[in-house]
Amino acid sequence: MARVLMAGDHAGYELRQFLIGRLRGLGHEIVDLGSPSGTEPCDYPDFAIPAAQRVAAGEGIGILVCGTGMGVAIVANKVPGVRAARCTDTFSARMARAHNDANVLCLGGWISGRGLAEDMVRAFLETPFEGGRHQRRVDKIAALDARRGDLK
Repeated sequence: MARVLMAGDHAGYELRQFLIGRLRGLGHEIVDLGSPSGTEPCDYPDFAIPAAQRVAAGEGIGILVCGTGMGVAIVANKVPGVRAARCTDTFSARMARAHNDANVLCLGGWISGRGLAEDMVRAFLETPFEGGRHQRRVDKIAALDARRGDLK
């Protein structure tokens, strides 16, 4: 079972809570770093950044949820060591892991229904990275992260 770091804003609250219940039921360890409310507006970077930093530190795999999944994906991908994938279908969630070694799945609470979101999360958590020819591409991403400060 995986250690899953979950976070999101008010727009992703309902879907995040649903997924937390499902994942705990499957035996995953859940660390909820998200908004404590689905009614009080808040800023997704305040939750996505700490979660992404913990993923980059090797504390677990991430699942971030905001209204569309785009905001949390943009923020998470600013953290060196994070490979966040915004997915809207199960195939993409599976391929994000298999080919890109994505370590954060980003979902939209306004975009994905519960059943589809659960399918995407299961595919993401159950799919191993294939390595092989894909490893050199992930290595290039890691090299870019390593020199990110030099690009300014």
